[in-house]
Amino acid sequence: MTIDAFINAVLKEAQDQGILAAEIYLSSNDSFRAMCVKGQISNYTVHDTRGLSLRGLYKGKMGYAATEAFDEEAVGQLVRAVKESAELTEDDDVQEIYQGDDTYPRVDNYNPALDQVEEGRKLRLILDIEKKALAMDERITALNYNMISTGSGETRIVNRVVTDGKAHGLDLRYRDNTAVCYVSAVAKEGERVSTGSGFEVTRNFDQIDPEKIAKDAVEEALFMLEAEPVPSGAYRAIIENKCMPDLLATFAGVFSAESAQKGLSLLGGKEGEIIASEAVTLMDDPLLPGGLASQPFDAEGVATRTKAVVENGRLMTLLHNLKTARKANVKTTGNASRAGYAGMVNVSPSNFYFKPGEKTLAELMADMGDGLVITEVSGLHAGANAVSGDFSLIAQGYTVKDGKKDRPVDRITVAGNFFQLLRNIRAVGSDLIFPGSAVGSPSVDVGEIQVAGK
Repeated sequence: MTIDAFINAVLKEAQDQGILAAEIYLSSNDSFRAMCVKGQISNYTVHDTRGLSLRGLYKGKMGYAATEAFDEEAVGQLVRAVKESAELTEDDDVQEIYQGDDTYPRVDNYNPALDQVEEGRKLRLILDIEKKALAMDERITALNYNMISTGSGETRIVNRVVTDGKAHGLDLRYRDNTAVCYVSAVAKEGERVSTGSGFEVTRNFDQIDPEKIAKDAVEEALFMLEAEPVPSGAYRAIIENKCMPDLLATFAGVFSAESAQKGLSLLGGKEGEIIASEAVTLMDDPLLPGGLASQPFDAEGVATRTKAVVENGRLMTLLHNLKTARKANVKTTGNASRAGYAGMVNVSPSNFYFKPGEKTLAELMADMGDGLVITEVSGLHAGANAVSGDFSLIAQGYTVKDGKKDRPVDRITVAGNFFQLLRNIRAVGSDLIFPGSAVGSPSVDVGEIQVAGK
């Protein structure tokens, strides 16, 4: 049975069984991943996955079911499972199957040439990176992480809603692919050991420069060899663009209307209020060219749009799907999401980032004068409370003296509160990046931060 024939059979069976609002969510993905350790290829994996879910309104409740089988037997099983799921659900919120928008934006994040890159070429790339990194300096002893991965996927939503005896619905598709290369170099001198990283995220394999990736990792690792903690105290600080996305991603859930309606966000009910400094504009942009989370429609088939979640410090909107928007009596922001084809509909940001300003990192440092640049934090799962905003994180970076990069710093802990940090931001830099995820940031002057060191 073809996919189209299976989809039509499922929707017809659902209608025949009294599910007058039903939706198919189809996801397929081809992925490749490999690592290189001491000249040998390891963790070589290739996956080809395809799955489909059916959700539908039955007796006023939403039911879910999923399958990886596409045969006649699966048709009846899916519909029966949706009815059983709906009858068992305790969610009394009104839900709906979306009938579509008049127009949808165009998003082109699929490069056919990337899917044609031979596996051998990908393997030679990471072998070359390791060779180049080890040759750059005798103090580079190994790459403790050297990975290449590619993925290519398609999402399709087909639904059917019967009202007044007439069927309405939509049929949407979107394809994307990407390649990610990430390495971590280890430097050793005497008893001192440090690491540094380099990466590239692209849809054009020819843009991956093994020399640059290796150099970035090596230079950072060598610089951090002399790192020492600074004395404890309050420091003026900049959080670098490779680090700030980790902090933003950790607290991204506070901007979800779903979290707010569950009492898990301190931003609930604060739309229209000032929650950050005037320097802060926080964007959710599903139409960002080249963005890893760019898409023309969300997981409910709603046309996506670019919006400022925070604009010049003011909370403009929380992120909504259809259910949360109905509860709040507002229009959905097009941020419905699913954790895979079998996942339930939730709320998530798309390409989520601080809108860049005009100053370079060097200019931010010059304005700061003396202080710290934080380049990496760890312990986010244990050291950050996503509800209260409190964090206490192991960090590293370097000191700034008279506006210039000074000496490396490690074995310190930075502590604060995310909501207060937003209010303390003095300036946002121009160096926006997305280091391997859909959450990005420029370097950010966060004012003063508490540091525990020596």
